[in-house]
Amino acid sequence: MAQSSGLTPRQKMINLMYIVLTAMLALNVSSDVLDGFTQVDEGLNRSNTNVAGRNRALYERLEQFAEQNPEKGKPWLERASEVVDFTEALTAHVDSLKLAVVKKADGSKGDPTNILHRDDLEASSAVLLNPATLEGQRLRRQIDAYRSFIVELIADTLKQKTIAEALSTENLDANGRPRLQTWEEANFEAKPVVAAVTLLSKLENDIRYAEGEALTALLGAVDAGDVRVNELNAFVIPRSRSVMRGSKYSANIVLAAVDTTQRPAIFIGGKQLPEGSDLYEFPTGATGTFDYSGYLEVAHGDGTTTQHPFTSSYTVFEPTATVSATMMNVLYAGIDNPLSISAPGVHSNQISATMTNGTLTRRGDLWIARPSAVGKDAVITVTANVDGANQTMGTTTFRTRKLPDPTPFITYTDAQGNADRYRGGKPLSKALLLSSPGIEAAIDDELLNIKFNVVSFQTVFFDQTGANIIENSNGAQFSERQKAQFRQLKRGKRFIITNVKASGPDGITRSISPLDVLVN
Repeated sequence: MAQSSGLTPRQKMINLMYIVLTAMLALNVSSDVLDGFTQVDEGLNRSNTNVAGRNRALYERLEQFAEQNPEKGKPWLERASEVVDFTEALTAHVDSLKLAVVKKADGSKGDPTNILHRDDLEASSAVLLNPATLEGQRLRRQIDAYRSFIVELIADTLKQKTIAEALSTENLDANGRPRLQTWEEANFEAKPVVAAVTLLSKLENDIRYAEGEALTALLGAVDAGDVRVNELNAFVIPRSRSVMRGSKYSANIVLAAVDTTQRPAIFIGGKQLPEGSDLYEFPTGATGTFDYSGYLEVAHGDGTTTQHPFTSSYTVFEPTATVSATMMNVLYAGIDNPLSISAPGVHSNQISATMTNGTLTRRGDLWIARPSAVGKDAVITVTANVDGANQTMGTTTFRTRKLPDPTPFITYTDAQGNADRYRGGKPLSKALLLSSPGIEAAIDDELLNIKFNVVSFQTVFFDQTGANIIENSNGAQFSERQKAQFRQLKRGKRFIITNVKASGPDGITRSISPLDVLVN
């Protein structure tokens, strides 16, 4: 960080305007992306309500069985109560985090169902990555504990794996290796409020799904040792509960208790699935949450049949992509601009991206954008491989600017041996001045940290009559004539370093502001 520079009021105002402009550019988040997140969150909330209702029905059936046969049903009901209590506590905590993030962005009257500042990039980090409260770390530990608790209740190894993946808090790169970031940092650092709320809604959806699988397993375990089956129920097991438009919705429709020698006939919308198949699959079109229903027809030994109805729902969301600048929210021509590119529900190694007005290359988990022309927008288009086909996920437009001018300074070593920068506005001892080889120039304004090469400069001294004595330097080093003038300076005298020309990484040589030096 730079030391206090004693800038003039005019220069301070220019710096303030630059900071305000940068902040305004940080708000350049596509409204289409924000609308997409809002639609997904609304669909997930409706789905969560439906799944919670089905889970309550499962629990009520366990209650009814425990009343009819306490000796057999009570132990399983007690385990189911633990599942419900744990689930309600965890979802309530997730809801409180959603509310806290929205209130951080919108104020005390913030409402997660009506987010005003959807593109706020600081609220989620302030709530979930606050080192004082460690809310994100606490949430991760609760998810880990819940996942372990639920998996132990389910005997089916495939369902165990599905739940473990859905509630995983590991943060892996494209090669499956752990990243340096934690799960909470990867999910909530510098994310728009609407994205953070949608992610928490999806987490609730996964929690409710795990609760339903655990209650189903407990209900099935009641009669696990019985040969007789006295109750049949139809269940829908979706392979994915949220589906991107253009991809396929897949669900297995099964009977909870079934004779393996005879499979039921499945009817959906009046049409029967192929004989022997329980896979219901179709391409999706419009976005939103959709319900469907049908029934299973079971043939009995006496020639009669019974029908067992079922209902389910699925959510289709619009393809979206998030492109965010990790160093700044504007692209500068002629230098490397690190970007983070992701798409909900798509692994990073399935994502590709292109850019107009420059080049875009992948570098590990980051992307490097290097715009070419100043003043011309750079449009980044993100595509992803979805079900074997490339699909456009979204586009983001960035403004392209020229690098701002650097400021000159004299580098010296203080009495403690620490390197420091003199930028004027305060006295500099003659000894430190004579020990410095020359001047340097750089941008170090918290957003950028870029060094420039000083091509030439002048020093202007004033003799006893007030006449100017100008000495030139072709390069960044003080010339011998300039150093000779330094030795003649008395305490309280000043000179000016002016006409400084510096070249940046963008190849542009520019004249930068002068440096007023007061000798102590």
